[in-house]
Amino acid sequence: MNHSSAVIAEGAVVPASCSVGPFSVIGPNVVLGENCVIHSHVVIDGHTTIGEGNEIYPFASIGMKSQDLKWKGGVTRTNIGDRNTIREYVSVHSATGDGEFTAIGNDNYILAYCHIAHNVIVGNRVVMSNLATLAGHVVVGDHVVLGGMAGIHQFCRVGRNAMVGGCSKVTQDVPPFMLADGNPAEIRMINKVGLERNGLGETVIRSIKKAYRFLYREGNTLAAALAKIEADIPPSPEIQHLVDFARTSPRGLTK
Repeated sequence: MNHSSAVIAEGAVVPASCSVGPFSVIGPNVVLGENCVIHSHVVIDGHTTIGEGNEIYPFASIGMKSQDLKWKGGVTRTNIGDRNTIREYVSVHSATGDGEFTAIGNDNYILAYCHIAHNVIVGNRVVMSNLATLAGHVVVGDHVVLGGMAGIHQFCRVGRNAMVGGCSKVTQDVPPFMLADGNPAEIRMINKVGLERNGLGETVIRSIKKAYRFLYREGNTLAAALAKIEADIPPSPEIQHLVDFARTSPRGLTK
């Protein structure tokens, strides 16, 4: 299943169910899960673990050393889950500090030319459209959609079920369930279509819409908006998650 021109270093773990294409390079500390398809001209190096059923397209670079100027050596890791699609020219860098890691979850669709920098955490079922870029230490929640050429500033978080429009510049946290767009990005509305597609019911969506109004349309301070959310909206896991996200935001919420 492995092309004769592929270079698989001694020590690499590549199950027989995997396929490694022409001129791809697998480093000595790489572990692949079952049924991975590695197309031609892919480089996977560093201390990198990739789960089952992933497909990685030509010229992707996975697990290479961080571009962070603070890198001082040590063992850093890249951990990727199951059933991810990683398209052409995607780069996923390892972490910066000894013992740290970059992590990608399961069932993600990462399109051509995307960049995932050091110490980034990407959840599950995320779509990153072409040229979307995550700077160091970014955290992306489950079911997020990032539009083409969106740029996420270092240390920012994008909450679950949020959407970021194409060409947006995100410099503060995007709350869960919201739609952010612009340069710099602003919260425009709730991500209604995304919420419906992911099975959130009408009652929950109405609650999220009301929370959005308290946060963004009534001129409340953040503390006042959160107090109104807790007082006026029936409790649910989604509303509690939104409140907790807002209260633990080190960079502040996108305006």
